[in-house]
Amino acid sequence: VQLQASGGGLAQTGGSLSLSCAASGLTSSAFSTWRMGWFRQAPGKEREFVAAIAETADYAGSVKGRFTISRDNDKRTVSLRMNGLNTEDTAVYYCAAARDPQSSIDNVYDYDNWGQGTLVTVSS
Repeated sequence: VQLQASGGGLAQTGGSLSLSCAASGLTSSAFSTWRMGWFRQAPGKEREFVAAIAETADYAGSVKGRFTISRDNDKRTVSLRMNGLNTEDTAVYYCAAARDPQSSIDNVYDYDNWGQGTLVTVSS
């Protein structure tokens, strides 16, 4: 399974950005059974959970109410809509895929495949 992330870029505080991640190397049917997630890593910090979606969506407390994760199983894509951005959201964002949808949603080690990362920069 390969993941290709796109989107990101520069936004001002209070602005919005959208990220997208396309999966390849698996059928739409198989994709629909995987949990898809977004993580982020700011300079000097560990990679942290942002959001994940299987049949339902889960969010880190820091983004809940501002970010929305969605998926299109037919297109094998997962998206992250980010509203109300602030400077603390600045990070490289990674999409990830977990074969076992019952595994821990926020543990990086429970995800099997990772995209290459896309940079989000929020200026004040």
